[in-house]
Amino acid sequence: MSQFEFTHRRKNPLTGNWVLVSPHRNNRPWLGATEKSAPSNLPEHDETCPLCPGNQRANDTQNPQYDNTFVFTNDFGALTPQVAAQAAQLETNPLFAIEAATGECRVICFSPKHNKTLPELSVNEIKDVVDTWKQNYVELSAQYACVHIFENKGAVMGCSQPHPHGQVWAHNHLSTEIQLEQASQLQYQQTHGSNLLADYVKHERVDGERVVYQNDHWLVVVPFWAAWPFETLLVSKDDVRHFGQLTEAQSTALADAIKVLTTRYDNVFNCCFPYSMGWHCAPSDLDDDSHWRMHAHFYPPLLRSATVKKHMVGYEMLAESQRDLSPETAAKILKNASDVHYTEGNQHD
Repeated sequence: MSQFEFTHRRKNPLTGNWVLVSPHRNNRPWLGATEKSAPSNLPEHDETCPLCPGNQRANDTQNPQYDNTFVFTNDFGALTPQVAAQAAQLETNPLFAIEAATGECRVICFSPKHNKTLPELSVNEIKDVVDTWKQNYVELSAQYACVHIFENKGAVMGCSQPHPHGQVWAHNHLSTEIQLEQASQLQYQQTHGSNLLADYVKHERVDGERVVYQNDHWLVVVPFWAAWPFETLLVSKDDVRHFGQLTEAQSTALADAIKVLTTRYDNVFNCCFPYSMGWHCAPSDLDDDSHWRMHAHFYPPLLRSATVKKHMVGYEMLAESQRDLSPETAAKILKNASDVHYTEGNQHD
């Protein structure tokens, strides 16, 4: 049993936020809402899917017959490149702060196959996704300070299209999460003379209890401050601050780490494990970004089974995050999950 199996709080050094850990609550009976399991019999090509090769999208654009990744400008993007005419008359009262926001939104289809999520792709196919992320990051970061690459997997996470895909949102303002991480990492470096996540990687590799997987270049860990039940942090072991710095070896190792992590996620409850994940990279307009370390956050909501999720409500919304499953227990469950996807006939090791 972990040494942390008692009620306590933990601080997230990247944001300054706290999480309440209450391991004993995981034993309480569950009579609340359950979620529907994701369908497991999707076709390889769906004629009604706007993301499949050759199909029409909502704006009457026809997708090419792509056979790898496919990127297009989001037909319903949350950001537009133009400044609205109304921006010249924005409110200046500090109680009603407002600023114009411009940018670009893109969609990245991971594969032409409608029924293949990341863990069901080969490492080489995931490497194509990594290369596509890198290409779009480099292109957009030349124009925008903040580039968010992310994926919402599963209907429970609000994903409106089952075809496996992610998104890229780029803008010049720093998003709230990036602002928090920017301030925290810079302050840590100024106080301690070292890189926050570099130090964190060293500590976790020595401790080992929360490490889920690692290879030569990447570490997957259930972070000490995790708020979601099976939350993980995927962080570079090397001094890499953004996608533009990735070498071929680092990109291939990243594809391997994603393959292992997402496969183990699916194998925890033998289901298509939903999550929201996103990459945090150094803002491109910094004169000095040495305090940054490239990393991704995975936030999966499932708690007890394929149909029972963690709800961030009540205390979580009005006070601070709270979790029932300790990060150490979650890491042990993920470490013990098989690296062979359950659809290939293998269950837990």
